[in-house]
Amino acid sequence: MNLAAAANENLASISNVLIYSAMAVYTLAFGAHMAEWVLGSRSKVGRTAAALTEKPEGRAAPAPASAPAPAVQVTGRGGTTVLERPQVVTRGPAGGRDVPDGPGAAGGDEGGDLYGRIAVSLTTLAFLLHAGGVLTRALSVERAPWGNMYEFSTAFSMVVVGSYLALLLAKKPVRWLGLPLVTTVLLDLGLAVSVLYTESDQLVPALDSYWLWIHVSCAIISGGVFYLGAVGTVLFLFRDRYEAKLAAPGGKRPGAFADSVLSRLPAAATLDKFAYRVNALVFPLWTFTIIAGAIWAEAAWGRYWGWDPKEVWSFITWVAYAGYLHARATAGWKGRKAAYIALIAFACFLFNYYGVNIFVTGKHSYAGV
Repeated sequence: MNLAAAANENLASISNVLIYSAMAVYTLAFGAHMAEWVLGSRSKVGRTAAALTEKPEGRAAPAPASAPAPAVQVTGRGGTTVLERPQVVTRGPAGGRDVPDGPGAAGGDEGGDLYGRIAVSLTTLAFLLHAGGVLTRALSVERAPWGNMYEFSTAFSMVVVGSYLALLLAKKPVRWLGLPLVTTVLLDLGLAVSVLYTESDQLVPALDSYWLWIHVSCAIISGGVFYLGAVGTVLFLFRDRYEAKLAAPGGKRPGAFADSVLSRLPAAATLDKFAYRVNALVFPLWTFTIIAGAIWAEAAWGRYWGWDPKEVWSFITWVAYAGYLHARATAGWKGRKAAYIALIAFACFLFNYYGVNIFVTGKHSYAGV
């Protein structure tokens, strides 16, 4: 074995160590996120839930949007000046409910907030180890680190976590994403290292192209952001039903567990808006991904489109997300109907990756598991 091959083998081993280390730290972050939810103040959460909407028991309902704001008196040396207090307008969801956002996973409690900040710190550390594992894998094979399903999975989950941390860095109140995100990242990495793992190796000539950097990297980024939109959509459906139960006169009350969890989330309208914005933001990149794939196919196989299963399902995914964006712009399809289309679209993306690669034979199959 020459020195270059030995160095590449060492880098591959370092990559594996870094990925397993990242999984260990993600597990600690998972525990911290759980502590944030469990140990957050339930009393403050209960008060927030009571303020969501008018209840039959006579609990206070949020003030209507048309209610006049109380005046503020400012006393100075020259006399008293009366100022109008700016009215706080809560987000109005598609169903017309005037509901404020919940207090977050910590429930507005200082102790819960401490666990949440610990969870974010651990997630950041795990992300750095994770990114180091992907980088050393790239150095070991001297190419883009997404030439097979194992590499794609590790890079995909890295992009998911990086997108989440970027939103936090931009001061977006999305810490509620932490628990479901870390959970699915652990599942993805566990599947990658136990089922999809492939020794580092060079690619077949058709894949050895600069289009590998362009086309596949765009697919990974698109999938990572689509995942954030899917999480927001699922939580929107739960929160929307929760708000509907609270608003229904004499309806069935949510259980204690559902009330404790769902009352801390952003309002259904906020979750719906979040999912729409991230999906709309990344949809042009997914469009470019398909176009770049067609250009690469012409260079590798001499045709732009050949109805290969991967090409077909990429197009189906594009149509599904285009349908979702159109539904969000159509009055009768906003809210839950559009959310179902978004989940179908993300399911198409997942099948395009896992289902087509594992169960369907096509030109993309030679990349190996």
